[in-house]
Amino acid sequence: MIDVHAHFAEEGYEIPAEWEKIQSVGVHTVILAADTLKHARMHLEIARSLQGCYFTVGVHPEFAAEPFDEAEFLSLASEEKCVSVGEIGLDFHYGTDQKAAQRACFLRQIALADALGLPLEIHSRDACSETLELLRASKQLLRHGFLMHCYSYGAEVLEDFLALGGYVSFGGVVCFKNARKALESALRCPIDRILTETDSPYLSPFRGEKNTPANIPHIAARLAALKGLSVEEFTSAVRENAMRLFPKLQQK
Repeated sequence: MIDVHAHFAEEGYEIPAEWEKIQSVGVHTVILAADTLKHARMHLEIARSLQGCYFTVGVHPEFAAEPFDEAEFLSLASEEKCVSVGEIGLDFHYGTDQKAAQRACFLRQIALADALGLPLEIHSRDACSETLELLRASKQLLRHGFLMHCYSYGAEVLEDFLALGGYVSFGGVVCFKNARKALESALRCPIDRILTETDSPYLSPFRGEKNTPANIPHIAARLAALKGLSVEEFTSAVRENAMRLFPKLQQK
């Protein structure tokens, strides 16, 4: 099983004990997603020490107004275990006063990812139409694919992201009975475009608990049942999808 989006840097996980727990439940691949270059550096060191652990490089929209060192970005992206650029995107949940900075930072990183030959991991919150607008305008730079991480928009716009070549990942929210939008979207998502994540330490399938990639089996079981597949069939499809979207996983 695989977790395509988790955060370990400065989150209080005890490594390697947490990793042993994750591996023991059958989760053998985890991609650690960056929100800053600092956290990408920390994830690089963790990934170097753990078999099956990989990382991304990127600047989250929350930090879009802060300048980042492009040379360091490129250096981190060139590391063997860096599999994508992310998490990047737009987040207007707390207002739109930084909309211009977020758009500029997003577009800059899309261009860098294309030049590097890496896929994207995209964060989009309360910014559906704007995200689609920028992705459509950058379609020629999406040759290496992208992931809509922790998909939160409705099934009615899912096809718009899929049409651009996107993949979609779902996390612990699908384990909640009242998660209508996420469940409808997961049901509609083609089996060859769906991925599993936790967004650890956030969004645990068990309310009030700190999330961990060790919860992937619960998420996978819920999604498999929703799709009418066995857990083995579903997780096999997810792994194939992950290898297709993140080809650097296949090089290890």
